[in-house]
Amino acid sequence: MTGYRYGRYVDGPDPLAPPADLRAAMDELGREVMEGASPDAALRELLRRGLPGTPGLDDLTARLWRKRAALTRRHRLDGTLQEVQRLLDDALRAERSALFPDPDDEARFREAQLDALPQSTAAAVRELAEYDWRSAEARESYEQIRNLLGRELLDQRFQGMKQAMQNVRPEDVRRIQEMLDDLNGLLDAHARGEDTAERFADFMRAHGEFFPENPRSVDELVDALAARSAAAQRMMNSMTDRQREELSALSRQAFGDSGIGSQLSRLDALLQGLRPGEDWDGSARFRGGNPLGMGEGAQAMADLAELDALAEQLSQAYPGARLEDVDLEALVRHLGGEAGVDARRLAELERELRSQNLLERAPDGSLRLTPKALRRLGETALRGVIDSARAQGHRDSSSAGAAGELTGSTRPWRFGDTEPWNVPRTVTNAVLRSAGGPVRLDVVDVEVSETEQRSRAAVALCVDTSWSMVQDGRWVPMKRTALALHHLVRTRFRTDALELITFGRHAETVDIGQLTALEGAWEQGTNLHHALLLAGRHVRRHPDAQPVVLVVTDGEPTAHLETTGDAEFHYPPLERTLGKTLVEVDSLARLGASITVFRLGDDPRLTRFVDTVARRSGGRVVAPGEDGLGAAVVSDYLRSRRRR
Repeated sequence: MTGYRYGRYVDGPDPLAPPADLRAAMDELGREVMEGASPDAALRELLRRGLPGTPGLDDLTARLWRKRAALTRRHRLDGTLQEVQRLLDDALRAERSALFPDPDDEARFREAQLDALPQSTAAAVRELAEYDWRSAEARESYEQIRNLLGRELLDQRFQGMKQAMQNVRPEDVRRIQEMLDDLNGLLDAHARGEDTAERFADFMRAHGEFFPENPRSVDELVDALAARSAAAQRMMNSMTDRQREELSALSRQAFGDSGIGSQLSRLDALLQGLRPGEDWDGSARFRGGNPLGMGEGAQAMADLAELDALAEQLSQAYPGARLEDVDLEALVRHLGGEAGVDARRLAELERELRSQNLLERAPDGSLRLTPKALRRLGETALRGVIDSARAQGHRDSSSAGAAGELTGSTRPWRFGDTEPWNVPRTVTNAVLRSAGGPVRLDVVDVEVSETEQRSRAAVALCVDTSWSMVQDGRWVPMKRTALALHHLVRTRFRTDALELITFGRHAETVDIGQLTALEGAWEQGTNLHHALLLAGRHVRRHPDAQPVVLVVTDGEPTAHLETTGDAEFHYPPLERTLGKTLVEVDSLARLGASITVFRLGDDPRLTRFVDTVARRSGGRVVAPGEDGLGAAVVSDYLRSRRRR
């Protein structure tokens, strides 16, 4: 029998994971946009916070910073110095043990030499270079110092070299010399623009074992080496002055007089010239107790740089930022597979929002909501309004007036009729015409159900956009109201003509996208006079439609439009401002428009003024709370249609 073993899926995103919740994402985007954020900022905020079940970029970034803090708190950078000092102490201890039993003067002279060694570890190692060790154990410990320094020095520049060269033999030193000589020649030719693909291929065939990154070009090779060399330099920058001097002096003694040290110095200079954009001057503060060697310290600095780069990628704060920029391999390497899955889901969400035609680039390069996205937001807003209306005891209006009222009578179908078929009458006609034979439906059999003539409305929704609407928390309810009414008209009363008019110091007509993305701005003035002028123009453009004017405001008029086109503001309101506003109220009343004013707030002056408007126009005043504004406006619109 074939056995099966089940485990966690780790090769990429979970194929059984639910798709990105676009509806929830659009609700979040819409809420941010209606609160005044641009679509660009709203998308960044959505990705930053994430969605239920999907951690956002903030969570991933916080985990990166915790990983970074743990790295610096756990380690210190003087591991190589400590190991060299330990080996030196072992060598001196073994040599003194070998000299102590010998009574001759030479033994005493050697002991005096050892006692006179400098306090500096590097200086002591240098003075002992020509010392003739009597103890084999001491000689071995001293040789380990040179081997250790060589391995650490190479591991700083070439990842994994410390493990690959546990025992450095003379032939190993020659191989390293040849590799460094060829590498410096290759990079020098590359800097002059004289390198070729064949030369790089020959170099990799000869020395590829030193480069586990397996670079495919000279540029990739330079990138890998420069990143490692810069990390080594940042490690040196992070040490104290004394530690840096000691380590530099010890490094010059690595591999004896083989010349490898000077070759490495030349390599560093070439890399700095080829990649000046690398961070060669940075540093970090390590304050832990675990000592790191030179190679491990360089790797720690490289890890810190990678963590910083990941944090910048996750911040998405640079121009043209996309989640595809995030290095998922590095993210998984530092935070594990779950972090990679979370980042992929966020990238998929961003990709789907664009591919599903919910976000698009405007001509100026900014991001904006598409008509499809606005329809979704309108649908959500209308659903919320209807739920609110039901909770307040209003009749379900979700399908009110959708196709006209049936009269109960039928008539034969004529070309151009859009009324619904009356199926029983149509089938009966076909049966009677067939006279007992096979029943075949013909166009002459079709009858349609007669419906009452549907009235058409010219609707002007005038919304106050003065600063008080933002300050008092009425900005988002106002936008949701406009979205709900716009969606209702566009989907169920398509013959109605809806005009959206905003008024602050001035008034203007806007489309639903502009209103949704409108940002609150400090502006004094409530120019209802100008808004009613625009409403009257809209009503006159549709003389065959029943006029409906809806006004949402939280303040009495404090501005009016002069004949020059300038707005005059004054608080408290001038009699001239109130008078010009009421003239437009009377003008709309003569056109048959009754004005419904939705009064937000309890200002007595506003209350008196809107009561006058309702009385003179034959309209009414509704005083909903912010949560009930949408239900009040939509219900009044439907009431006006039923009344007609």
